[in-house]
Amino acid sequence: MAFVDDQLSALAAVPLQAGFNVRAVSPDPVARAAAVCHDHGAVVEINAHCRQDEMCAAGAGESLLRDSDRLCALVRAAAGEGATVSVKVRTELAGVDLPAVARDVTAAGADIVHVDAMDSESVVGEVAAATDAHVVANNGVRDRATVREYLACGADAVSVGRPSDDPDVLERVATAVAEWFDGDGAADAVDPAAAGGGPGP
Repeated sequence: MAFVDDQLSALAAVPLQAGFNVRAVSPDPVARAAAVCHDHGAVVEINAHCRQDEMCAAGAGESLLRDSDRLCALVRAAAGEGATVSVKVRTELAGVDLPAVARDVTAAGADIVHVDAMDSESVVGEVAAATDAHVVANNGVRDRATVREYLACGADAVSVGRPSDDPDVLERVATAVAEWFDGDGAADAVDPAAAGGGPGP
């Protein structure tokens, strides 16, 4: 918890809302991390995404997608501390109904569902249609085309993964997002139900 506090303290003067992605198997450490995040005005993100063998064997990461009750307990613990709660999920896990998971975690108190599309962009639309939470889409976001594809599916925002330390990528993505929300993307937006959950034009 000291590490979380130190890292968020280092960003105190930076004009952004920070977030901390946490991996856990039980509610107590999530609640403690959420309390620190709340104190800093930061988002706490519960990781139901990581597929590392050791994380899944411990009951963390993507294994939580198969155990909605336990995932929701983590969300309730974080929300109980007053923090803004995000849940990071992945789309390609066989047998997991991701829109149902999104509904469950939203009912438990999640404010954000952060979807790693894993080349399954249409699922972003299905998740967006299933929840009132803010939907952030991730995976391969690099340029105007990828930004528009996710936003047309119904995402409220996009996130940049590995190239987030590349200023050129960040500038392209920021420009594309600004263009979309300044109005020229509205014509590309589609109703995920009418389009079968598929991406926009």
